[in-house]
Amino acid sequence: MAITRIRGAGLAPAAAVWGRRAMAATAAMSTSSSSRAQAATTPAAPRRSSKNASTALGHPRQIAVDVPHKRYASTQSSSPPREMYTASFAFFEAIWEAGITHCFVNLGSDHPSIIEAMVKGHREAKGKFPRIITCPNEMVAMSMADGYARLTGKPQCVIVHVDVGTQGLGAAVHNAATGRAPVFVFSGMSPFTLEGELRGSRTEFIHWLQDVPDQKAILGQYCRYTAEIKTGTNIKQMVNRALQFAKSQPQGPVYLCGAREVMEADIEPYSLRQEHWDPVELGGLPSKAVTAIADALAGAEKPLLITGYAGRNHRIPQALVDLADTIKGLRVIDAGGSDMCFPADHPGWLGLRYGADASIPDADAIVVLDCDVPWIQTRCKPSPDAKIFHIDVDPLKELMPLHYIQSDGRYRADALTAVEQVTAALKASEKLAARDQSAAEKARQEDHAARLKAIEKAAGPLPDGTFGTGHLCRQLRSLCPEDTIWAVEAVTNTGFVHDNIQPTKPGSWINCGGGGLGWSGGGALGIKLATDAESGGKGKGKFVVQVVGDGTYLFTVPGSVYWISKRYNIPVLTIVLNNKGWHAPRRSLLLVHPEGLGSKASNEEINISFDPVPDYAGIAAAAGSGEVHAMKVERAEDLESVLRDAVAKVQGGQTTVVDCKVVPDC
Repeated sequence: MAITRIRGAGLAPAAAVWGRRAMAATAAMSTSSSSRAQAATTPAAPRRSSKNASTALGHPRQIAVDVPHKRYASTQSSSPPREMYTASFAFFEAIWEAGITHCFVNLGSDHPSIIEAMVKGHREAKGKFPRIITCPNEMVAMSMADGYARLTGKPQCVIVHVDVGTQGLGAAVHNAATGRAPVFVFSGMSPFTLEGELRGSRTEFIHWLQDVPDQKAILGQYCRYTAEIKTGTNIKQMVNRALQFAKSQPQGPVYLCGAREVMEADIEPYSLRQEHWDPVELGGLPSKAVTAIADALAGAEKPLLITGYAGRNHRIPQALVDLADTIKGLRVIDAGGSDMCFPADHPGWLGLRYGADASIPDADAIVVLDCDVPWIQTRCKPSPDAKIFHIDVDPLKELMPLHYIQSDGRYRADALTAVEQVTAALKASEKLAARDQSAAEKARQEDHAARLKAIEKAAGPLPDGTFGTGHLCRQLRSLCPEDTIWAVEAVTNTGFVHDNIQPTKPGSWINCGGGGLGWSGGGALGIKLATDAESGGKGKGKFVVQVVGDGTYLFTVPGSVYWISKRYNIPVLTIVLNNKGWHAPRRSLLLVHPEGLGSKASNEEINISFDPVPDYAGIAAAAGSGEVHAMKVERAEDLESVLRDAVAKVQGGQTTVVDCKVVPDC
């Protein structure tokens, strides 16, 4: 150990260290491995020189201190890399032991120990260490984890950089919260020491600027759980507690953060009994509720079920089919579109409708199942005589300050269990057995056939040779594999997409579930990663198609999306619905001011036009170093050949973006 005489005046800031900093380093390096955690979290007391001690205290310009040669006190590690077992490595052990297989990362100055742990893990824990996906943008990182969780129900990890990276998650956190996607987010924090008291102490200018009073508060109102990791000694418990919240209903994002010093700390290796950290299980309906709901459905002339995200459980569609086959007149509306809840080929299918449909005021018994907005009161509401029952994992909608469904009964229950209970009760119902349901069944079949015919007729190409979203999606459905997964963020065109894709397979339709536009770019990549992983490896999963509006496409941060697609060979097909701008604001305007000044103004006048139109496919091609296949189509006569080529390219492993010029509102 070099003994150095330091004078405060005229020294560079990095060299002007005080005695207590150097002694903290000495203590940390001389401690045994069993006491490393304590040394890393408790500053060593300053050791004064026995000679001229009073002078040293009174005149800090001349202090005798022990300083490691070419090191700044305890900001650096003294342990050989292979021997280090830090809080950061324990963090990664915790997430892989909990089943996390992917980390979507955007790294920064708060992550030295995280990076060390990544390198160590890849070298020493092959086959167990999570796959690291570099994401140049946080919105894309979070959306990838979101898409992965939407398909599989398995939370993945997102790692971002201090307060600014946390804010960069932005709309993606809103989407995971409102869409109930379990995502585990970790961020570092600015170091909380600045004189070298601990390994990881401040070493860069930016550490002062990124130190905020309460970093957790940035995401607090969107997350199921937020916490700061304050010591490495219980880091695995903190990780698993967060994951319990993420995976328990209502599911959603969780957030942990930890400062550099904490994540750098050496600790003793340990493990948990993972079976002790399972999520909370949700039960079914009370018997009284089962009887009431079954009785109402059995006696109803026009029963209706409205659902939104129950189909996240891939057993729900078949359970609802069983219910609809028992109640022959039951119709089903999807009022959320975030998951495939009920198959389009069943005669009870009414399609995707956002808060307004003629069946709602007409119904005399309504079951609302895992749904946020079954109807919009200012546009459509049930009959005052209808019996209404609300079954939900989150019936009070705890993240929504204003929400209520006026119902005869509301129940916090697991959707699958509840549907199976009601179906079983109906099959045993004497009241239902005594009814002749043949007329209701026939009427339902005829209505369904007429609905499908009307959709097909409306989806034809236009006389001038152009086409709308409906025609485009019918062509897509015919050309894509039958088990294609659709990642849809079509905004005002969503109804046309759903009507013509007509999904029938569980897990085949995934929509954002929230209002933060830009989900589908990263979401589609995450879905593709997930379907490959669930099917045995790269290229073995299902075909994935992203259908996205042009304005929303720009929100997806395509520069990051298609770089990631190229870097990690994640082939997807992107269909951009190019209608030259944002049409949603005009729709909102007309709902409030149908005869206002804006109703007759041009898109340019109300500032929603994208003219001149960006080269959407070209953006993707540039981001993918020219290896993303870029295509455009404007004429109906060219559509089939362009789409056929696009599908073939993706099946061959090349991501493809097709810029489709569509006529609005059809």
